[in-house]
Amino acid sequence: MSQPFVTILDDEPQIRAMLSDALTEAGFRTASFARATEFEAALAHATPDVCLVDLGLPDRDGLALVHRLALESGAAIIIISGRAQVQDRVTGLELGADDYIIKPFDPTEVVARIRARLRVSRPKGNDHQTARFNGWTAHFDRYILEDDTGEETAFSHAEGEVLRMFLEAPKRLISRQQMQENLGGAAGESFDRAMDVRISRLRTKLREDPKNPRLIKTIYGAGYIFLGNVSWG
Repeated sequence: MSQPFVTILDDEPQIRAMLSDALTEAGFRTASFARATEFEAALAHATPDVCLVDLGLPDRDGLALVHRLALESGAAIIIISGRAQVQDRVTGLELGADDYIIKPFDPTEVVARIRARLRVSRPKGNDHQTARFNGWTAHFDRYILEDDTGEETAFSHAEGEVLRMFLEAPKRLISRQQMQENLGGAAGESFDRAMDVRISRLRTKLREDPKNPRLIKTIYGAGYIFLGNVSWG
């Protein structure tokens, strides 16, 4: 297996150097960028496994960039920011980030968080990249949902993690605690709200009636259950 590739986008050279050194020592390949324009240009030629993104960028709104990455890239997205307010963390997760690390930080914590994200992205026991259910096909290698007419709808890496979790455990109750354990991240209001947003977006992409969804059911006070018939291959 090739070394995972991590991109670092931060306008502070000391931060870039510290993260690059720690990640290289931990066995990752890295590329560092000071500006969003350079980073976006590089994405046209390489696909990272994980993107570390600072929100305070000189040439682009960091949250807008995170949102675009979540919709268009297959990478896990980890925000690294000096913004410590709960609302900033909630907004970052709602826009599609997978994790949020507050500056100042220990680089070993960043390495551990990246490894945790990659473990989630490559679940044990099921390396299939295609699942079929109720007239839909989920292509996890391309982050695409395809309906029975061939029409395609993109989903984000974060939405894909939630969808895969449901598809690997159909017709079984998944509690909030199980979701937190499976997907990583700190339990609490920001995690719960991020999950609600991701599930809402998945329901929209699956053309569910929000008042009476057929596939992803909310069991109030207990969690969620996926009612589809799933086949992998």
